[in-house]
Amino acid sequence: MKAIAYSEYGPPEVLHIREMEKPSPKDGEILIRVHATSVNFGDITARNFGNISSSQFNMPGFLLFPARLSFGLRKPKRQVLGSELSGVVEAVGKDVKKFKPGAEIFALLGMEMGAYAEYLCLPENKVIALKPSNLSHAEAAALPYGGAMAIGLLRKANIQPGQKVLIIGASGSIGAVALQLAKYYGAEVTAVCSTPGMDYVRTLGADHVIDYTREDFTQNGRQYDLIFDVLGRSSFNRCKSSLTPKGRLVYVSFKMKQLLQMGWTALSRGRKVICAMTVENTADLEQVRSLAETGKLKVILDQTFPPEQAAAAHRLVENGGRKGSVVITF
Repeated sequence: MKAIAYSEYGPPEVLHIREMEKPSPKDGEILIRVHATSVNFGDITARNFGNISSSQFNMPGFLLFPARLSFGLRKPKRQVLGSELSGVVEAVGKDVKKFKPGAEIFALLGMEMGAYAEYLCLPENKVIALKPSNLSHAEAAALPYGGAMAIGLLRKANIQPGQKVLIIGASGSIGAVALQLAKYYGAEVTAVCSTPGMDYVRTLGADHVIDYTREDFTQNGRQYDLIFDVLGRSSFNRCKSSLTPKGRLVYVSFKMKQLLQMGWTALSRGRKVICAMTVENTADLEQVRSLAETGKLKVILDQTFPPEQAAAAHRLVENGGRKGSVVITF
């Protein structure tokens, strides 16, 4: 089978096509014929993980070395990227009950990765659900990660109808779904992104859009009940005046400083910092499917690429400015 692999950390050009043996499902596993897989922030980070500095690492610094051990100190242990996919079940192993051959599914692999290949075996109890029937495989492949993460994170943020919500990083995988979910939950949403993404987030339903390259939202005098920061680029000190008296600044990516601020503000009756973490699960992915099928969540594709152009796909995402999801189709 054909797979997109890499044997060293580095720029997009380290990705190459490799012929690999087609896997066979073991007991309790399903064999998936991958039709599409997305290119997201996790793929970009993993591809270049050996060169990531502590300042670029979107978690507390003390976790960097264990993460390096997990991914590989000098070269990648997992040589096939891809954390989400859409495809068709081609065969099933013994005792598989949830899926039958021919079922169209989408799945979230997380840090295990492996979706950049024509075929993949997964245990049926992984984060897998039937594909939204109204979406193509390319569209469905862009939903599992952002969808499941956004649902879990906004649940922890306790979002409520009528709230004013600001999303920093609204054009990314998590931000784009969080924007649509916040609207679905009845919030008034302000999306923060760069210039190329402005029309994209408007199409997703943003009530207001701020181009961070031209405007500092902390200086416009507006206040929000919830500021949802996907990549942890804001600061509590700068954001305090933009929060309502009991507003919450939710960090999806955070470091030790934000963790300490969360502990400190937890003692206060006023504004709070929340460092949000969620575990991917099938129930949230099932909710993503339901919301997509009822038109509450939509996917806008920027570009699709064949496997041979995986480096170009990575370059597009890494350089910023995409106006939707970037997908590789097999």
